[in-house]
Amino acid sequence: MGSAFGAYPWDGWEKYAVAQGVPAELAALGRAVIREAWQHGWDEALRSLCGWRDDGRRMLRLAQRNPGLAQKRWSRLLDTDGGRYDPATGRVL
Repeated sequence: MGSAFGAYPWDGWEKYAVAQGVPAELAALGRAVIREAWQHGWDEALRSLCGWRDDGRRMLRLAQRNPGLAQKRWSRLLDTDGGRYDPATGRVL
């Protein structure tokens, strides 16, 4: 990725989101989603939803317009590793 520690794209997104009025806790959750999408190799379509095609603008809009829905969606993505894991059964899908 070629970024220095603390200067990854997800770090920048989190700082920008907070500066745009997203609560710090929700911005941290969004940061985690962007990071996991990259580090766990989520498929391209899912990475696109997680900020990789538009520098996180769609995620930022969701967080600003409907923070509850953003929290729910992003938590679900993290809980299931992008839909590849079922936390209820412990099975990889």
